[in-house]
Amino acid sequence: MDMTTCLKSLLLAMQQYRDSKAAHNAAQLQKQVEEVSGLKCDHLLSSGQVLPSECVSGLVELAGNPNTSLALTSSIISLLAQLACDDDSREILHSSYNLTSTLASVIHHHSATPAEPLVLQCLQVLQKLTYNTRIFQSASYIHELIAFLMNNIQSHNDDIIMPCLGLMANLCRDNNSVQSHIKSLDNVKSFYRTLINFLAHNSLTVVVFTLSILASLTLNEKVGEKLFDAKNIHQTFQLVFNIIVNGDGTLTRKYSVDLLVDLLKNPKIADFLTRYQHFSACVCQVLGLLHSKDPDSATKVLELLLAMCSVSGLRLLLCEVVFRPAGPKLRAAGRRQAAGFDVGRKAQPGLALVQWLSSPVEGAETCSLQALQLLNELLEVRCLLTHCCALKGFFCLLLVTVLTYSVLKINPVLLCRLFVSCLGYLGFLVISVCFESLTPSLLCADESTRSLVSHQVTAQLCLSLVESLLSCCHSNSPLTCLHQVCAEALLKTLELMSKLRQQVKDMETSFYRTLQDQRIVTPLSLALTSHRRERVQTGLSLLFEATPLPDFPSLVLGESIAANNAYRQREAELSGKRVAVQDVPALWTNTSLLDSSSCSSRSVHSLVEKIQNGMELQEHAKDSHVSEIIDVYEQKLTAFATKESRLQDLLEAKALALSQADRLIAQYRFQRAQAEAEARKLACLLKEAERRREDLQGELSSQVLEVERSKADMEELLQHNARLQKDSEEHQALKGVYNVLLNRFSESERMLKELQVAHISLIKQNDTLRKNHEALQLQQEKVAALLEEKEEENRSLLLEIQLKNSDIAGWSQRERRDLEETVDVLRKELNKTEQARKDASIKASSLELQKSQLETKLKQKEDELNKHSAMIAMIHSLSSGKMKSDVNLSL
Repeated sequence: MDMTTCLKSLLLAMQQYRDSKAAHNAAQLQKQVEEVSGLKCDHLLSSGQVLPSECVSGLVELAGNPNTSLALTSSIISLLAQLACDDDSREILHSSYNLTSTLASVIHHHSATPAEPLVLQCLQVLQKLTYNTRIFQSASYIHELIAFLMNNIQSHNDDIIMPCLGLMANLCRDNNSVQSHIKSLDNVKSFYRTLINFLAHNSLTVVVFTLSILASLTLNEKVGEKLFDAKNIHQTFQLVFNIIVNGDGTLTRKYSVDLLVDLLKNPKIADFLTRYQHFSACVCQVLGLLHSKDPDSATKVLELLLAMCSVSGLRLLLCEVVFRPAGPKLRAAGRRQAAGFDVGRKAQPGLALVQWLSSPVEGAETCSLQALQLLNELLEVRCLLTHCCALKGFFCLLLVTVLTYSVLKINPVLLCRLFVSCLGYLGFLVISVCFESLTPSLLCADESTRSLVSHQVTAQLCLSLVESLLSCCHSNSPLTCLHQVCAEALLKTLELMSKLRQQVKDMETSFYRTLQDQRIVTPLSLALTSHRRERVQTGLSLLFEATPLPDFPSLVLGESIAANNAYRQREAELSGKRVAVQDVPALWTNTSLLDSSSCSSRSVHSLVEKIQNGMELQEHAKDSHVSEIIDVYEQKLTAFATKESRLQDLLEAKALALSQADRLIAQYRFQRAQAEAEARKLACLLKEAERRREDLQGELSSQVLEVERSKADMEELLQHNARLQKDSEEHQALKGVYNVLLNRFSESERMLKELQVAHISLIKQNDTLRKNHEALQLQQEKVAALLEEKEEENRSLLLEIQLKNSDIAGWSQRERRDLEETVDVLRKELNKTEQARKDASIKASSLELQKSQLETKLKQKEDELNKHSAMIAMIHSLSSGKMKSDVNLSL
């Protein structure tokens, strides 16, 4: 289905939906919207057709209606976003259809649910529409939109923060009214704090949006001075350059370039950038993006470079980076006698500019124009003179590109200036004022340069360029600078043809044929009467070549030169008199001034008759003022004749336009007849549709009865389904209770097994303790017997012990510490046993059947343990005494 048929169906569906907002009409309209979305809608709005305009107007009206369903509104907004595919379409949607205010109203109506997909969709489309577009804060729902953005930027919803920041950056950029409104709000300080916190965000896109908003709102305030001061600005530069080179995508790169361009408008920040130590390296990385085939990225990069060229300090640095020759490369050591520098390599960024100048990529017209402007800006810098020899190949390639690529239609003034600069740097011309520092090796005698150009330039290319320049020189364009620049470029082209006439086939024939063209008189006379020395020299060299030719218009050239000289002389005299009159207007009161004023009041026709007849020329020969007035009026008559010729051309153009208008009227009448025929055909179709509607009405009544019966059956089925649903819910509830009880039973069984294992381990520990207790009791009896035997010996050795007590103190302390450690170990074991006993008692308490038995056994074990602890304490006390006695015996 073609676009026209789909649009007509869409318009009909919208009309039906307006008449009756039924569900089936809404579904049909949504289906038609989706069908149009599936087609290619590029440049549909910029075509100026009536049918798309009516469809878009209806869609915007439906999207702004709060009663429209969310699904239909979302489909309509998706289609409108698809239509906004280029800058012209976005401007038409914004200015003609007021889509910005419509989307803002949609967001306002759904502001209570900011995370809704429709709100996010509106924010994304608004961000697309408002990019590089001035939005007035007095427009509908803009205040509400700004409040919504500020509130959601300060929220914690990451999904909505990024589109809100992007839209806020668009609204604030170069928009004083929106900036003033935001600064007048009460919560602006908290908004600033939130933005400053976003500077540490993980997303580079969020950081760029935040910096753009802060630069728009605070750049000339105290907050901005602190954010972009000398301490932080270098980090900001590094961050922005890194984002431009390694950003998340084209969107982030676009906003980063816009941010840097806005910062460069501040003289203080521009001065900081000129002193930035990594500027050259960052610019080299940015220039590397020109090697890609993405026109959007190249456009933003060239926009940034043009903004840098507007700063005088940055233009010189940028020129050194773009046209910097390849680094010196020494020859091999074995060829030292021929050592030198390899300067044949070309500057890669400059080559990228030339490629974009003649890029065949679709949509690269803006890039071509920007590359042309940038090359003109850079070629005006004198620093290229030091690298002119090394960049010879680059200038040759640029010259061939200008000759072969039809960029003249884009901006002929810039192209001609670029062409003149390129030829000047190549050295094909005589030394001019701005090239006085060049050495003779760089002049037109450089055979290598001439050979390099001759292999790529043809006579046909030069002839086509000469024809275009001659057309510009003799056009009726009001741009005087265009005529002057084209004349200069024409002379440069002729001199190029003169230098290459021996190397290029058919160049000599084309050169001499061009010199005999009558139209060459105007640019040649302008060059010979110019105040610039190099133009005069160029004109003289061409005149020397053209004079021997048989058809060269020498007389016309002489008259043109004389007219130019007379015109300039009169201009000089009149300018001097104007200055004199402005200096002393009240001192001239003689009769000659009165005669001059009286003569100046005469009519133009009487002066014309006097000049033609020569009646009063002798009478006023002595009166210099009258002759001056006659000269002035002669000049005016010449100007009137020129204007008359131009008006004649305009009259012819108007006649041509009138014939075109007549042809358009005839086409319009033919189209109107076709439209009327189509309207009659549609009327017939409408009658047929009415007849079919009546037939379908009868079928509809029978269908209504069937629907009613179906509704009754449906109600019974719904009731039965409700009962089944209730039973299912009860079954699910019982199943859940069963699962819970089953889990509890398995948990209790697992705990019982764990407690049984713990009980067995406690029994084993109790047997071990009993055996230890019996062993300790036997040891205690042996120790008691030994103590009785040693008591006597202890009394006899008491005196010796007192004498040697000081020597034994160290030994006894060590033994005591060992015994204490042994006691501590035993205590820890007892504590562990006590803890195990407590754990066993806690676990045993949960078992109701074995509770009483375990409590009895535990009490018995507690008593036994207490006895054991007392016996252990006695053993320790006895063992300490025994050790002392053993020590005494050993001593």
